[in-house]
Amino acid sequence: MSATDHIPAAGLLLLCRAAPDRVRPAAQLLRRPLLLAPAGEEWSVLVPADESWREDGAHLAAVAADWANALTATESWPAVGLWWDADGAGFVVATGFRRTAGYTWLADGTPLGEAEALRTVRVRLGLDPVLDAQALEALTRTDSDADARARLLGLVAVLGRAGLRLGPGLGPGAGEQELCAAAAALPMAEAVQWPGWRGGLESGVRAWMRGPRARMVGAAEVGTGLALLAWAGGRRRGWAALGAALAVDGALTLAYERWRRAS
Repeated sequence: MSATDHIPAAGLLLLCRAAPDRVRPAAQLLRRPLLLAPAGEEWSVLVPADESWREDGAHLAAVAADWANALTATESWPAVGLWWDADGAGFVVATGFRRTAGYTWLADGTPLGEAEALRTVRVRLGLDPVLDAQALEALTRTDSDADARARLLGLVAVLGRAGLRLGPGLGPGAGEQELCAAAAALPMAEAVQWPGWRGGLESGVRAWMRGPRARMVGAAEVGTGLALLAWAGGRRRGWAALGAALAVDGALTLAYERWRRAS
């Protein structure tokens, strides 16, 4: 059996070092159908519920980086994106506006990246500087017995020592339908979808009736919107448009709240 036989399908997982309640609002901003579930204490996993990550023919590594960046644009917790396909596998780690790091293994497990990326994972996730560092370093060494899937499983095992718990069937090498089925079977799993601007505005109106909450929601929208605008620049028009809309909606929420308090 060849190394590529171990990775028959393409897949993507987003591992967030935060509880689902903290991840849910950021996940909605991706405007993609996702499944969200707890994945251990202070961990969550996001699974794409369709093949929207195949849009525009983008490589999975680029999709994982874009989504992880968007998730953590205004958050202090890191997100690790795992991806795999017939040609190989890899990961990215993102935290706010800090530089995104990533690493790739070819299908046969050949390392193709800089060891600095593994050190970045260790530091940003607060992993053990000795034992975990040694385990991560081993993933950068040539090993004829470890293909790309085995490399990712090794990374997941290290994260497991930090509390990550992925459910049965939810791991590197599975296809999209398998991942969705495994995620849906997890306790407390939920579908996360973009409610649309109408739903967002209705939510804002309800928040306006509760002064402190309105100010919190408005400030969060402005902060997230500006962060997405800065991150998107002129290269990601879709994300830039979303950032602008969020910033405007948040500003209107704050303006209305100030007017309501003054009247």
